This record gives sequence, C-alpha cells and structure tokens, in this order.
Amino acid sequence: MATIRVLIADDHRLFRLGLRQACESANDLEVVGEAENGQEAVELTQRCRPDVVLMDINMPIMDGVEATRRIVEEAPGVRVIMLTIYRQDRYVFEAIKAGARGYLLKDVDEHELLEAIRAVYRGEALINPVLATRVLDEFRRLSQVAAAGADVETLTEGEMKVLRLVAQGASNKEIAAQLHLAESTVSNRLRDIYQKLHVNNRTQAALLALRRGWAQLE
Repeated sequence: MATIRVLIADDHRLFRLGLRQACESANDLEVVGEAENGQEAVELTQRCRPDVVLMDINMPIMDGVEATRRIVEEAPGVRVIMLTIYRQDRYVFEAIKAGARGYLLKDVDEHELLEAIRAVYRGEALINPVLATRVLDEFRRLSQVAAAGADVETLTEGEMKVLRLVAQGASNKEIAAQLHLAESTVSNRLRDIYQKLHVNNRTQAALLALRRGWAQLE
C-alpha cells in the first residue's frame, strides 16, 4: 500500500497538532510538513512534494485560496483539501475555482477526514454534503458562461488529448507519461487550453469538456 504524503497548512498550532495526530494514527499516511500561512504552504509544497495538502482558508501573509491557486499551477499533481469553519458560498466557490479537490468543515470527525484524504489522493472530488448542491449549481452556471465563448475547433489535436485526460482526473505527470511528453509541454498546453476556452484552471476546463461532450469519464 502506498504511503500518502500530507502537508498541513493552518495558522493555529493546536489545530495543526490535532491534524498531525489524526493523520499519524493511520499507517498509510505520513505528515511531511506543517505551514502556518499560505506562503509557507506554497514553499513547503515545492520542497516536500506532498500528495495531499490540508489547507485552511483564513491565514496570514497569504490566504488559503491564493495558496491553493499557486500550488495547483506550480504542482498540478498535488491535491488540496480546504478544511475550514466557513460555510459561506463565496468561500466554497473561490476555493473550488482555485483548484481545491475537496472542501470540508473543521467539525469533520477523524474517520471522515482520513477517508477524505484517501479519496482525494485517488483522484476523487469531495465536498461537504451540505455545500455540494450549491457548488454544483454554481459550476453549472460557470460552465454555461464559458461554453458560450468556447469552440472545440480552436483546440489542436494535441490539446484535445490533454483536455480529455484532464477531464478523467489525470495529473500532469500521468498525462505526460501516457502521451509521451515532457511535463513542461503538458503545462504549456494546459495554459493554451485555458486561454482558448476562457477558463481559469483545470477544474473548469474539465467541467466544460464533460458538459460539451468532448470527453467522458472512464
């Protein structure tokens, strides 16, 4: 069984300690670093190469949403779970649009948290059930707006291959291996795809591809 490398980002030391203890109670998880602000989370992600980041939203220096956006751009294979007290729509939408793969409230119990980490590591998306309907409604609206100005003919064959794999949940490393490309080439194609489809990140690109029928989940 593979060990899941976890980075914890929260400005409250006691909460970080609780998360560390919860993760270390599982034999398939390893905590590889702790950050007390968003900037440190970005830097530690580059150094420690975690598989999953547990990210608070409200932190000093750089908030969790901006930190997530930078992590997803610089290390697309890293999965981010927002773990926060905020239930407001705007926080949820901004976090997911930034590229977070999960959004959980801090009152989650230990078993749910550990299962969430494992699920996101497997490539699944996970949102607190109370918030899920509102998120789906918002992304349906965003997909419709993006689709109005997007045309599949603007994408090259190579870009479409990358987009289809993104829609299936593949990381940049996995896409590079499957298409026999350098990871830098995949990153460059993704930037071109975002620009052509008028989207901001891989989550929005994947949703648009699925909605337009350009790709299918396996």
